[in-house]
Amino acid sequence: MMRGSLLQKYIVVFFIAVFSPTFLIADTVDDIRQQINDHNSQITELNKEITQYQKQLDSVSNKKKTLQGSLTQLDISRKKVTANISVTKNKIAATELEIQQLQQGISSTQNVIDKDSAGLGEAIRLMGEKDTISMAASLFASENVSSAWKDSDALGILQDAISHRIETLSSQKKLLADSKVQREEKQANLAAQNKNLVAQKGSLDAVRVSQSNLLVQTKSQESEYQKLIAQKKAQEASFEDALADLQGKLQYAVKQSQITAAGSGILHWPVDNVRITQKFGNTSFSASGAYNGKGHNGIDLAASVGAPIRAARGGVVLGTGNTDQVRGCYSFGKWVLLKHDNGLDTIYAHLSQISVYGGESVNVGDVLGYSGETGYATGPHLHFGVYVGEATQIMRLGDATKSKTPCSGATMPVAPLSGYLNPANNL
Repeated sequence: MMRGSLLQKYIVVFFIAVFSPTFLIADTVDDIRQQINDHNSQITELNKEITQYQKQLDSVSNKKKTLQGSLTQLDISRKKVTANISVTKNKIAATELEIQQLQQGISSTQNVIDKDSAGLGEAIRLMGEKDTISMAASLFASENVSSAWKDSDALGILQDAISHRIETLSSQKKLLADSKVQREEKQANLAAQNKNLVAQKGSLDAVRVSQSNLLVQTKSQESEYQKLIAQKKAQEASFEDALADLQGKLQYAVKQSQITAAGSGILHWPVDNVRITQKFGNTSFSASGAYNGKGHNGIDLAASVGAPIRAARGGVVLGTGNTDQVRGCYSFGKWVLLKHDNGLDTIYAHLSQISVYGGESVNVGDVLGYSGETGYATGPHLHFGVYVGEATQIMRLGDATKSKTPCSGATMPVAPLSGYLNPANNL
């Protein structure tokens, strides 16, 4: 009778050990969840603000170009970028809280596993002791058959409980592993958000610099602003003449085999919000006399000053430059040229700031710089071009053509006319 009572006592101890509940502090969990909800509510409100700012920017950009309009546009852009920064900060805070919540869940699950492991080990040890006595010996050792069967039933209960706990323990370990993966994903997401925050702060700096430069150039006078626009238009025409002459000389360079077959999705859009303001080729704007009648060699995408400009495909930065450094040259302004693995080059022009350097490797979506209106641009936008890589050269314009132009001293990418591809065929 003593052995059966002792085994039943061990069973009671086992059940107490492995089934004692482990709880997270409810107040802590509820507090974290409330904080996450608060951040998400702020994100929703900020996104509404950003939508309104974008509508205002679209409205201002469609009006006649005036100094006050440009300054208003820059001011709205700054407010929009500031709101975007606040959104990202709230996302970061919410993600950090979610990581904290996951960590608590991981710790709680680990505590249960540790406790169950200890209880399971003790139960297995008890079973080992019990198994040293055979069923027959147990029957003879018991005072009566009834107590022996009770002892055997108790052993069966213990065995079933241990089997169940082994299954439960396995499930808890899987839960722990899944939580760990979720936590790692959250940490990766947090790193991406932090990177995006740095880019947005760069956008804000770009807006401030552009606003300051505009005030210096125009001396806060509308008449000076209009002169600046007229000067850009006039000098851009002489640049196009020289460029057309050079493109003709380079015509031989392109072979059909060098042209990568077009296909949707080969390139990604270089801006977050896509709106094409001028298409490739013989557009109505080029027909009016722009580009020396040779057509537009890229596409223009609406992008307010400071909007991040992203790599359309992974590649290597072949070069960067700023044609505005040559007095009176209004062409690309600040530009970046990327070389890709499929034989294409892509150019990003009229930037307000450049964030990469020659020879740097970039991934698709990486920020190359920020939108602006440098060079020949009477409003903020991105000029995005796709070239046949083998036919493209970065050169000083004056070294390749006899045509005298204010841009003769400027360095920029140049390709023959047949080397310019329609970006829309690859996006």
